[in-house]
Amino acid sequence: MKKTILVVDDEKSICLILENFLSKNYNVVTLNDGFEALLWLEDNLPDLIISDIQMSKMDGFEFLENVRKRGFTKHTPFIMLSGRSESKERIKCYKLGAQDYLTKPFNPEELDELVKKNLNPIHYAIEW
Repeated sequence: MKKTILVVDDEKSICLILENFLSKNYNVVTLNDGFEALLWLEDNLPDLIISDIQMSKMDGFEFLENVRKRGFTKHTPFIMLSGRSESKERIKCYKLGAQDYLTKPFNPEELDELVKKNLNPIHYAIEW
């Protein structure tokens, strides 16, 4: 059974790119804002969340905070996407509970490795 990845980004083009790239190996759900995603999470539990930071209705920081406060999603792996590469922004994401941070535009191969790392942490130990 394929694992499910929730993608949250207000840029429809990014959602389409991620869905196209990831849907070969995973079930991908794309939503355009944090509020919509929180509603979806009330009835669903993804294996991984990928979220943009800069969104209009609810930014990625607030969305991540809300995800971490919920019992069922408290430990769901989380990758943040951002067009900004400042280290203070990355550090804030890590402090809020994100596992990884990827700067847009991103390398699809790097995204693939981050997804594998977060969905299958033992993946790397087995291959070493």
